[in-house]
Amino acid sequence: MTTLKARTETGLVVSSKRDKSITVLVERKVKHPLYKKILRRSSRLQAHDQDNICSDGDLVVIQECRPLSKTKSWNLLRVEKKVQEIN
Repeated sequence: MTTLKARTETGLVVSSKRDKSITVLVERKVKHPLYKKILRRSSRLQAHDQDNICSDGDLVVIQECRPLSKTKSWNLLRVEKKVQEIN
């Protein structure tokens, strides 16, 4: 019996306007195969936020899961850092 550990990513919430859904920007650094320069690549992932606790600018950890909708296949695992709200 093999147990697979689900993939996790850390990123910044760029949109939390939808109900129970957030958009997370995940950046990674890759080396160019020929020129060896370090490049920044980013992905925008849709994640499920069951309790609507995230807001724009939060640093979050998301975990891969089964497909929940056409574009959502990530779950919110935890909020690492909340953004300061200005009143």
